[in-house]
Amino acid sequence: MARIDVTHFSDPGCPFAWSAAPALAALRWRYGDQLRWRHVMIGLTEDAAEYAERGYTTLRMAQGNRRFRRFGMPFGHAPKPRLSSTGRACRAIVAVRLARPELEWAAFRSLQLTQFTTSLPIESDDALRDALRRLPGLDAEVVLASLDTTQVAAAYAGDWAEARTAEGSPSEFQGKTANTDGEVRFTAPSLIFEQDGRRLEAGGFQGLDAYDVCIANLDPSLGRRGAPENLGELLAAFPEGLATAEVAACLAPMPDFADPGAAEDALIALADAGHAVVTPAGDGALWLSADSPFAAGVADRRARLGEPLRPARAV
Repeated sequence: MARIDVTHFSDPGCPFAWSAAPALAALRWRYGDQLRWRHVMIGLTEDAAEYAERGYTTLRMAQGNRRFRRFGMPFGHAPKPRLSSTGRACRAIVAVRLARPELEWAAFRSLQLTQFTTSLPIESDDALRDALRRLPGLDAEVVLASLDTTQVAAAYAGDWAEARTAEGSPSEFQGKTANTDGEVRFTAPSLIFEQDGRRLEAGGFQGLDAYDVCIANLDPSLGRRGAPENLGELLAAFPEGLATAEVAACLAPMPDFADPGAAEDALIALADAGHAVVTPAGDGALWLSADSPFAAGVADRRARLGEPLRPARAV
């Protein structure tokens, strides 16, 4: 039963949001369904020309991603063929929310994976298909066809407007907001924790301990899981898959103790035993439980790309 409501302001095109994924995975593991998440898409840009006007190039953005590798999430190396806005990808996530709300977070993560580990421009149909086809039981073409409908446009406009209500907030006080289109907006990822009229805000990119201390101050009676007894249990809790850095964050008692090397060794052993499926992702990997419903989408994608997928052993 949910005890704390969490509003998650983010955007699938933001490298800070992608780099914060280990902290968010650890929160989800520690507190499970005691946290009720609501996702609000920021919509960083509606036209790629906005990035060009700010002096961005595909080379600059690809080189800029290098500084985020220290946080452990996988990144590709090749520059994109062109600059891309993020609004259309945000609308795709909103469309999934309206059609299959249980897949919303998986859609968000899948679009992040496409954005940061492939050369596909995130606003393109090819990028959206690449991401949406990973989701079990979802018709990517139906979602694409809905992006410009009145219903999706209205829901996305609501997200866009809500994300631009950060003026005077603790996030602005801390220097964690931005004003790129005339209104003070939350940056990605910003988390607002609420319970019984009390509200705590962790704006912009923060460490796991910042989120954890908000939860501890709101409700110290929550159950708080420690490290999983086995990795199979962890992957089963995240059927859409986890990157190595996310697994390491869930295994560590504190962020500074995370050991991605040890986590990867354990994941490799799990895959060798046939209990996990691994697929390359940029300069890293995505790990899924062998019986995850998302594994079929991974296999289908690799087949389309001509990449072999090691089958799980019979157990």
